[in-house]
Amino acid sequence: MPSEEIIVRGIVQGVGFRPFVWRLAQRRGLDGEVSNRGDAVLIVASGAPAVLDAFAAALRTEAPPLARVEAVERRVAPAFAGSGFSIAASAPGTVSVGIVADIATCPACRAEMADPATRRHRYAFTNCTDCGPRFSIVEGLPYDRAATTMRGFAMCAACRAEYANPADRRFHAQPIACPDCGPRLWLEEGGEVVDGDPVGAAALRLCGGKILAIKGIGGFHIACDATSEAAVAELRARKHRPTKPLAVMLRDVAMVQAFCVAGDAEIAALSHPSAPILLLRLRPETALAASVAPGQNRLGVMLPYTPLHHRLMEAVARPLVMTSANRSGEPQIFRDDAARAGLAGIVDGFLTHDRPIARRLDDSVVQFAAGRPQVMRRGRGLAPAPRTLPAGFEEATPVLALGGALKSAICLTTGGKALLSHHLGDLDEPATQDAFEQAIADYTALFDHRPAAIAVDTHPDYPPSRYGAALAEARGLPLIAVQHHHAHIAAVMAERGWPLESGPVIGVALDGLGFGEDGTIWGAEILLCDYRNSRRLARLKPIPLAGGDAANREPWRVLLAHLDAALEPAVVPDAPFAGLPVATLRAMIARGLNAPLASSAGRLFDAMAALLGLAPPRLSFEGEAAMALQAMAETAAEVPSYPFDLAPMGELIEIDPAPMWRAACADLAASVSPGPTARRFHAGVAEAFGRLALSLAAQYGASAIALSGGVCQNALLLEMLVARLEPSGRTLLLPGEVPTNDGGLALGQAAVASARLEDARRGGR
Repeated sequence: MPSEEIIVRGIVQGVGFRPFVWRLAQRRGLDGEVSNRGDAVLIVASGAPAVLDAFAAALRTEAPPLARVEAVERRVAPAFAGSGFSIAASAPGTVSVGIVADIATCPACRAEMADPATRRHRYAFTNCTDCGPRFSIVEGLPYDRAATTMRGFAMCAACRAEYANPADRRFHAQPIACPDCGPRLWLEEGGEVVDGDPVGAAALRLCGGKILAIKGIGGFHIACDATSEAAVAELRARKHRPTKPLAVMLRDVAMVQAFCVAGDAEIAALSHPSAPILLLRLRPETALAASVAPGQNRLGVMLPYTPLHHRLMEAVARPLVMTSANRSGEPQIFRDDAARAGLAGIVDGFLTHDRPIARRLDDSVVQFAAGRPQVMRRGRGLAPAPRTLPAGFEEATPVLALGGALKSAICLTTGGKALLSHHLGDLDEPATQDAFEQAIADYTALFDHRPAAIAVDTHPDYPPSRYGAALAEARGLPLIAVQHHHAHIAAVMAERGWPLESGPVIGVALDGLGFGEDGTIWGAEILLCDYRNSRRLARLKPIPLAGGDAANREPWRVLLAHLDAALEPAVVPDAPFAGLPVATLRAMIARGLNAPLASSAGRLFDAMAALLGLAPPRLSFEGEAAMALQAMAETAAEVPSYPFDLAPMGELIEIDPAPMWRAACADLAASVSPGPTARRFHAGVAEAFGRLALSLAAQYGASAIALSGGVCQNALLLEMLVARLEPSGRTLLLPGEVPTNDGGLALGQAAVASARLEDARRGGR
């Protein structure tokens, strides 16, 4: 009989693909074998040509639900000498980016846990081929138990029988475990293990107002009763987190709908195997403590995604705060010794276990904006799923891109694919910088990545830029610097599959701050860009950031600069500046002392929040003012937009907010409520940037408009921009699976660097 070697590439490891192939071959009567290879699944199959054709087709059409088959390669092979079909030991090979993300508990495992007749009844580490830990336990490839943190748990006879049975749903499930041989759970207080059922004991303490650390898939959470104002207030005091919204875990879909507004699409996103935190509209007057999300109309919600979570939520039968276990500004804790040391004084006890976590993975965060899901933080459940780069990048040179200083993530490209890392955090803390450097070593070693170039932001003082420069020098590699907002637009171009040679797009970059090509600070720009180059066509009129970085934390400083630029001093309202050193700030601006000019959309939103009394004098977390402004705008009905002026400034068009400020101050003087004012502001920004983007697209013959930057996380603004742009018929490139904030920056850097390297390889154009 003819024999073939069939190579299947994509997400085909850790998703039950080999047992699927075995069952498929059994049904078709084929002889041969299947094995994992570092970059693929390798099949040798012998049978009639028509049967082999049907078998190869079924590898795509009948693949397991968590698999993603990207290529099936077939070639003639020597005659297979054996009989029957088997699963062979994994073969060595080139490592690729095919590890699956961690998967929420499947219905079959949940049913098994609930059945007293099964040996995994109520077992907190139940998993199978279709669910359980993956990336969080992987330490090497191929994906086999010996290369995971489960290697220290020797399988009992019953688990080994399931593991070895191709007909069993746990066949070659690497994290397979049971109470006899797997990880164990305990509750710890004051260094002592509490007797009895640890989940029941933990539930009693949580319901009694205690605060516990709970070890999950990618790290520890801090949990408390989300319906107890006293418990939430105590958690905030201990963690020094005064106002930043806290995520909440809800027991099931019914509880979600009791507390939040959630349609079919939202429920599907919550119930997806990735199990993200999803931002949902809060229902009024629920039992939730007001201090969970003060001043917000949205709540970050997640469903239980591990067997431990399911057991705990069933026991407490109420919402639990589930926030990352860390001290303010530091990365999430994921090691047991670090938890005991770092959370002392914050938690009253630890619900923990002895399965090691290979790497820190924060929960992913998703929202719906303009009718589409938008990833805001890429972490557990989403990373490290690779992306196929657009047409033209198939032979791209391997690049390591290091992202920005905030919401840090790195990106590796190889073989026409991009692997965007999980969220690493803000690099203004030494502990987070250490985590960033560890992640680079982890990813490059795990995926055997050998970059031919390093890509960084053009800001020379960003920690990733400094690290990248040193790394490039040490390895003798080219260092490619990519302007911040060019990278933002390139990221959404790459995500949406815009081909390398499809010409330029109009890019609307609405962001906080980024180092501009002219050495000034940018943050609200309209660009004409392809992957290789970008040209700034328009900007928001710059204003001085009095006090430099202090203006990012104190919105009143930015408001004063805007109002002084737009109004006569005598008509600048006093109320937003009561008790603040206005004269000192004006003197700094007049002298140009630590007052760099910046065209920042993020600071514009902060300033409007300050005008309306929605921002404190000093922010306690990034985005606090803008989130409050959006929430206020969403309380109002549709209103006319505030006006902005457009003025030529040499080769640039400048968007001047002065008319908007005059109109907003007039409304404030007329005692117009904050809701309509906030909504008119949003509408004005969308109208000004949308109208100009369409005009420039027509002028330069661009068939697509891309939206990106951190301010595009504002769902109301994004919806208004889409409503303004969509009727034009031009292609809209919108952020989705790749964060539009700096968490997606590295993908854009990698795409730009790859395009420039391709030009260099071809000898230029």
